[in-house]
Order: sequence, then C-alpha cells, then structure tokens
Amino acid sequence: MIIKLEKNLNPQVIDNLKSNLKNIGYQGNEVKTQFDHYLICIGKKPFDLRNVGCMEGVQDIHKVTDPYKLVSRQWRVHDTVVDLGDDVRLGTGHFQIMAGPCSIESEEQVVGTVKHLKENGVRIMRGGVYKPRSSPYSFRGLGIEGLKMFHRICSEYGVKIITEVMMVEQIEDMLEYVDIFQVGARNAQNFNLLDALGKVDKPVMLKRGISGTIDELLYAAEYVFSNGNERILLCERGIRSYENAYRNTMDVNAIAMLKDKTHLPVIGDPSHGIGIRKFVEPIALAAVMAGADGIIMEVHETPEKAFSDGQQTLNYDEAGQLYAKMRQAFQMRSGWN
Repeated sequence: MIIKLEKNLNPQVIDNLKSNLKNIGYQGNEVKTQFDHYLICIGKKPFDLRNVGCMEGVQDIHKVTDPYKLVSRQWRVHDTVVDLGDDVRLGTGHFQIMAGPCSIESEEQVVGTVKHLKENGVRIMRGGVYKPRSSPYSFRGLGIEGLKMFHRICSEYGVKIITEVMMVEQIEDMLEYVDIFQVGARNAQNFNLLDALGKVDKPVMLKRGISGTIDELLYAAEYVFSNGNERILLCERGIRSYENAYRNTMDVNAIAMLKDKTHLPVIGDPSHGIGIRKFVEPIALAAVMAGADGIIMEVHETPEKAFSDGQQTLNYDEAGQLYAKMRQAFQMRSGWN
C-alpha cells in the first residue's frame, strides 16, 4: 500500500506510524519527493484500510497490488503531467514532439536545427553529446563543451533540451544545461544511475532496455521515483527480437499497455523503433494512435552526412510533413476519447 503523509510532520509521528504498521506486518519505506511525502508499505497480511487511514499523520491511503508501487495507475487517479516551464508540458492532453539529430556535431548544425524546429512549432530538441556506440571507433559526442554550446543556442530560441546521460559522474556537470535527462536503452537497468537521477529535480526519460520487458521498465521508473523524483517519462524505442529485417521491433503494443499500467507519460521513438528512414512516418503515426503522449525522432538537414544514425533520420522537409500528420493524428485520437 501507499500512504500519503500530511505535510510538515514531526519525525516522531512518522516513527510512531512505522511502528504501528510493523505491528500489523508491514514495513514502511519512507519516500520524500519534490512534491509529496509517502510511506511505501510492503507486507502480505490482510488488514482493514480504515484502521490505517485513521492513524495520526495519514493524509491518504491506497491499496496497490502491483510490485512497482509509486508508478502504478492503481493509486494515482490523474495522469502525471511533466511541466518543463514556458508552457511546455508532457502528458495526457499535452502532446509534444522532440526532434533533432542523433549527435550534436557543430554550432552551425544546432542553429540550423533550432530554426527548423521553431518554424514548425516544436518546443523540445533532442541531441546527444555523450554517445554510447557499439564500436569504440565511432563518433562518441562533443561532451560537456558541446552541451554548453547546445544549451546556449537553444536558450536563445526558447527551445528545451533532452540529451542522454551515461554515468552518475556526468549528472552534476550537465544539470544546469539540461531540461530532460535521457537514460538510454543500454543503461535501462543501471540502478546506480537511476538512484542518482532520483535525487535531482529534473525530468528523466527512461528508454526501454534493448531486450527489456514492460515490468522491467516500470521497475526502472520505480527506482527514480522512490529516490525522490516524480518527473518521469517512459519511452518505447523498440526491442531486440529474432527479426533482422529492421533495426528493432517497435512494440506499439507497449504504448497502450503502459498507458493502462502507469500514470506516467509515454513517449514513442520510431527512429530507433524501426531504424529505416522511409518507415519512420507510419510507425510514428501508429505510436500516436496507440496513445503516445509524445514522439522523439531524429532529424538532420542532410541525413546522409550525419555523424551517426543517418539511415533512420529524416531531413527537414520529411520531418515537417510528419509533424503536421502527427498533430492531426493526435487531434483525431483526442476526438474519439
């Protein structure tokens, strides 16, 4: 169960509450986030919720049978909306597109991309400055200096930034320059990194692991939430299967399933999901119709010259047409609800 505590409680009241819970066979794990204070109670004995609900310090109580408690839809009635400021929100009713190159390559590239995004009403730019690459000889990003340049230009144009963090040690240096930390598929179960990102007040987007299950993605989100950060996005980016006709198997089913299981916003990544440029559009539209709260996609002025992932990247004209189609699809979907 989840107990939402009253504000500004005396520590002795919390200790007494934990003791009372222990007497009925439940361990109370304290979680304090940027928004609220909770006890996550683990146990198996049946009990009467009313007996706990009347204890001193309890504001609200919810019975949650899912093993991942805080990210479960069983206790939070309203969907989480992640607010980036400047009227940029992600979550139910707030569809957002995040677009940009796989890798930040140069100042000229960033300026060109930001202008393209502004012309098309896209408020969030993606771009990697630390790149986990299969080969150690591939381009691995411009690092922190590249991020500072990226941030400076985006700030001038009023565009938010999402970029990948790979190690705990990078978080502090990146914190000032990032609007959303992205945890890539290869770090999906890097629990030290998830713990650390739970201690910062910046949104975190978790990509599903290369062969990860829905439950494993939700457990990853639970790590972040239980360490104090409620501002979490989940991303379906395709999983590795036996099929080799395309880069990954984009699990559109997962988008609908996640929207049912969790209150967190769900993002689709068609670029990695299919890995083939000409199929990014239909997969993106399928993700929108399946319930995605946003799409993250790769865009480059000249994909053939991109330092990485050019084969799955749209050029500006292709991307502009897709932005319009995704917004139309979202409006159509919203009209059905």
